[in-house]
Amino acid sequence: QVRLVESGGGLVQTGGSLRLSCAASISISSINAMGWIRQAPGKQRELVARITGGGATNYADSVKGRFTISRDNDKNTVFLQMNSLKPEDTAVYYCNADLITSGVRNYYWGQGTQVTVSS
Repeated sequence: QVRLVESGGGLVQTGGSLRLSCAASISISSINAMGWIRQAPGKQRELVARITGGGATNYADSVKGRFTISRDNDKNTVFLQMNSLKPEDTAVYYCNADLITSGVRNYYWGQGTQVTVSS
């Protein structure tokens, strides 16, 4: 079982920055991949950014050049640095972990943190 706790959301003006954190209850070096997924009202969940155990990253086209995902294995924490925020970035942001145990892949989710960008 993996527990994920997000923090760092809030209200920011257009053009501002926020840094989200996702603290895991286990060593993230054992996790296959971690990511940030967001869901805006009335819209489907969208993968924002993902980072593998090897450090490879990928981003949604809508956030490339503005958001950066990183990890601190010593702190078992994954971060999402969000710059040049836009109103369309407003959503609940969820941390997700992809863990393979005994050949079985399981997904774990945090409770979400609200990000609101005012125009």
